[in-house]
Amino acid sequence: MKTESLEIVKDNYEAGKNAFERGQYSASVEYLEKASGLVNPNSQLGGDVLLWLAIAYEAAGKQAEARAVCQQLQSHPSLEARKEGKRLLYILEAPQLQRPEAWMSKIPDLGSMSESEVKYRRGAGVAKSSTSQGRVEPEVDLTQVNREDNRFIWVALIVASLTICGFIWLS
Repeated sequence: MKTESLEIVKDNYEAGKNAFERGQYSASVEYLEKASGLVNPNSQLGGDVLLWLAIAYEAAGKQAEARAVCQQLQSHPSLEARKEGKRLLYILEAPQLQRPEAWMSKIPDLGSMSESEVKYRRGAGVAKSSTSQGRVEPEVDLTQVNREDNRFIWVALIVASLTICGFIWLS
């Protein structure tokens, strides 16, 4: 393979991986398809490109294409590519489990809300406890707080000072 062709393959391969990691699966498929068309499919790089292409196909909802690429990887000269292709094919062909409706949370579609509704609902349910001067009102009634002398503080101070004196004496 020519050096410039190899650079194009590597550039498309990296761009495909980056697009995939950003969640742009269609763009990832496009880049990886370009790379797979230019690379020797039996090379190590070709196996890597095909593996990423299968993953991108699956993420883009093209399960048939993903399975076809995995089956192609099953006869790849690289042991690692064969193993990963077989593992991915096993996952793709696994039966889909049905989840009970009670396990699912319904998320409302907020895209259909008008702009005025969004402004109205922004911050709905948030209680503000501030006065007109911008100060936060105390949540605890300070008149109900017990302010009697607490002997615990004196005991803690005596124990702490004895401990410090003990350390000084030992050193």
